[in-house]
Amino acid sequence: MKKIQKILVHEQVSQEIQNYIEEKDLSEGEKLPSVEEMTQMFGVGRSSLREALRYLEAMDIIQVQNGKGIFVKDVNTFRFTGKVKIERERNFLLSILEVRRALEGQAVSLAAKRISSKQINEIEECLDEYRKLKEANKDTSQIDLAFHRHIIKAANNPVLETVLDSISGLYEKFFNEPLGDKQLFDETYPYHMTMFQGIAAHDTKAAMDEFDKMMDCIEEKIKSA
Repeated sequence: MKKIQKILVHEQVSQEIQNYIEEKDLSEGEKLPSVEEMTQMFGVGRSSLREALRYLEAMDIIQVQNGKGIFVKDVNTFRFTGKVKIERERNFLLSILEVRRALEGQAVSLAAKRISSKQINEIEECLDEYRKLKEANKDTSQIDLAFHRHIIKAANNPVLETVLDSISGLYEKFFNEPLGDKQLFDETYPYHMTMFQGIAAHDTKAAMDEFDKMMDCIEEKIKSA
C-alpha cells in the first residue's frame, strides 16, 4: 500500500505545479518558486516534490537549472486540465520502455538464475490472483505491478533493485492508466505466464525470449494507442 500512496502523492504534486503555472499564467522562461517554497505551498516533503519535478522535467514542462532555479519550459506541453497531451505521453512511455528493457531485462535474467522456491510460490500466488481479476474484468494494474516487483526481488541484486526503485515514479506510469487506459496492456498477460515458467525452470534464454515478446507487445500497444 505504501507504493500506491507514493504514486498518488507524485501525481498530486505534479498536478498542483501545473495548476500553479496555469493560475499564475506563467510563460516559457518564467521562474517558479524554489523547492523550499513549494514544499510549504503544497504541504509535501522534499522527496515527493523532487520526484514530481523530475517527472515534469522529463515531460518538458519545466527546466531545472542548478544554482539558478526552476523555470517553465513549455506551457503548451499540457492541456489546461493538467493532462499531458497524448503524443507527448506516448513518446515519454516509449523512452521509459527503453530503460525498462535494459534494467528489468537484467532482473529477469538474474531471477532465472537465483529465484528461490519460496519466491516461485509467491509469484504463483500473484499470477493466480492476476488471473482471477482478469477473468472478472477487474482492474489488474496493481497486481501486474506486484508481479514485476516480485521478479525484481527474485534477481537478488540490491543495487539493481535500488536503481529501479529510484525511478519508480516513471516505471509505474505503465501501471497507472497509461494513455488514459488501465487495460491497455492486458494482452501481455500470457507473457507473464510464459516468462515466469522460464524463470521458475531456471531457463534464462526462455525467460528472456518471453520478456522480449512482452516488451515488443507493450511497445506496439503504445505506438498504436
